[in-house]
Amino acid sequence: MHTVVVGTSGATAADVLAVARGGARIELSGEAVAALSKARGIIDALAAKPEPVYGVSTGFGALASRHISPELRGRLQRNIVRSHAAGMGPRVEREVVRALMFLRLKTVCSGHTGVRPEVAQTMADLLNAGITPVVHEYGSLGCSGDLAPLSHCALTLMGEGDADGPDGVVKPAAELLAAHGIEPVELREKEGLALLNGTDGMLGMLIMALADLDTLYKSADVTAALSLEALLGTEKVLAPELHAIRPHPGQGASAANMLAVLKGSELTGHHQDGAPRVQDAYSVRCAPQVAGAGRDTMAHARLVAERELASSVDNPVVLPDGRVESNGNFHGAPVAYVLDFLAIAAADLGSIAERRTDRLLDKNRSHGLPPFLADDAGVDSGLMIAQYTQAALVSELKRLAVPASADSIPSSAMQEDHVSMGWSAARKLRTAVDNLARIIAVELYAATRAIELREGLAPAPASRAVIDAVRAAGVEGPGPDRFLAPDLAAADAFVRGGHLVAAVEPVTGPLR
Repeated sequence: MHTVVVGTSGATAADVLAVARGGARIELSGEAVAALSKARGIIDALAAKPEPVYGVSTGFGALASRHISPELRGRLQRNIVRSHAAGMGPRVEREVVRALMFLRLKTVCSGHTGVRPEVAQTMADLLNAGITPVVHEYGSLGCSGDLAPLSHCALTLMGEGDADGPDGVVKPAAELLAAHGIEPVELREKEGLALLNGTDGMLGMLIMALADLDTLYKSADVTAALSLEALLGTEKVLAPELHAIRPHPGQGASAANMLAVLKGSELTGHHQDGAPRVQDAYSVRCAPQVAGAGRDTMAHARLVAERELASSVDNPVVLPDGRVESNGNFHGAPVAYVLDFLAIAAADLGSIAERRTDRLLDKNRSHGLPPFLADDAGVDSGLMIAQYTQAALVSELKRLAVPASADSIPSSAMQEDHVSMGWSAARKLRTAVDNLARIIAVELYAATRAIELREGLAPAPASRAVIDAVRAAGVEGPGPDRFLAPDLAAADAFVRGGHLVAAVEPVTGPLR
């Protein structure tokens, strides 16, 4: 099994995906253990002094003015975890919780939080045992950390609350820890606070969304090319010299992908309506511009994610010179903004894909294809309602594109009077990514059927490879009406699993 070694200098997106989705094991480096011990020594020294230090010997947030006596500090740390584990609503997905836990461990191991090495090791032990705390949908405002989600994870470290093991059965955390030989942690000064104070949930969801969107944007280039081909459009608009004079990197990559898919097609540039088109519709002609802008948005989001992965987000933090200072690094604005940007780009990509599908189904604009790609139009409805479903998904994407980060709501008696709502941005982006896969799947279904209905002219070799692969995956071709939902579900799985890209690349080479 793959092992991720956690050091002091952050983690990579590949590490997060390996732990969250691949079940990779975790080890703490010697460097991390040494940094943890050094920072803990600083916290212990401050705890022994009579002067109050925020988070070490004081209350939290609006209650920070109270100095806490030494005999109450362990109780204080336990209480912050218990009181903050106040999430509500449906359970959050297992991969999100594992990413959340791993990213908090990554920051703990930086040596800037003051957590003892044994606490960090217990965090790694939980992940290695496949124990996943029950975390709920609602409870984070994306500021002062993803508080409620992280608190539910910290509660499991203490042997309290509920979690599930590798079998997915929810049990009391104490029972699961005992079954795996893991001792619950007894929190000391600052440790409860350090386990709660990070942007880890929103960052984990950003990293996973970027991985999924990388596949979906390549898939969208393929389906756009298939639709262009089915509509007898021209590939001349994809020429590299046209995109070189507007040098957005994503646009050039998208156009190159489409051109590679269309190479060798006998369908492009033909017209069956007796009046050759001077130009294709925007949804066809401008596909690289729209998908390219989304790709460039993803590039910016990756830069933000990389910076956040290299960060130590906590409050207060232990600095190399021994100072323990309060700060505002827990504010989720940088991550929240790009989560919202990606939802906007996903909505636009879904929207343009739906417009191409509608064009394929409309006999007045499809240049010779049967109405709704039906076998016997009138008796058969063809893909009419598949497009309805796609349109409903696009409408939902537009609602999900409304920014969460433009909102704020005061909390903690106005001490935390401006928040990022980054967790909410991440949650709606996950839904947007799921729906985008479904939208691309409907375009794939329509475009492959339309190409097969074009008789006498051969599609591009890459298109033929897609048609063969999608049919082998259980997505049926043209014919009389049938129960359509299973076909659409199979097309969705084909896209979501990366099989569309995998079908094309042996012909085209790696897509960009």
